[in-house]
Amino acid sequence: QVQLVESGGGLVQAGGSLRLSCAASGRTFSGYSKAWFRQAPGKDREFVAAISYTGSTTNYVDSVKGRFTISRDNAKNTLYLQMNSLKPEDTAVYYCAADATGQGVPRTPDEYDYWGQGTQVTVSS
Repeated sequence: QVQLVESGGGLVQAGGSLRLSCAASGRTFSGYSKAWFRQAPGKDREFVAAISYTGSTTNYVDSVKGRFTISRDNAKNTLYLQMNSLKPEDTAVYYCAADATGQGVPRTPDEYDYWGQGTQVTVSS
């Protein structure tokens, strides 16, 4: 059974940092593009960052550029999101996703085939 499991969420004050992890099991995802999305209450799921299967190409939503860093360790089958200088508007459930085609760094949810269950990130002001 293919699974993506996020961890690392929590409550942090504005200006603080968190590191999210997404561990994959059931198959190797080394050839897959991967991404982080987030969804705040009452809002649509939003693209945050994506990374190519080699890790050489990344893509970020403008609101997190310079604050968040996406990375991956294919040997560990794990995706990461380092989040610094967090703001209250970053509060959301964060989801990791994997794209089986491995083509580019897509920004739309429909491009992704596998999803984790999400981890809550809450930033207090």
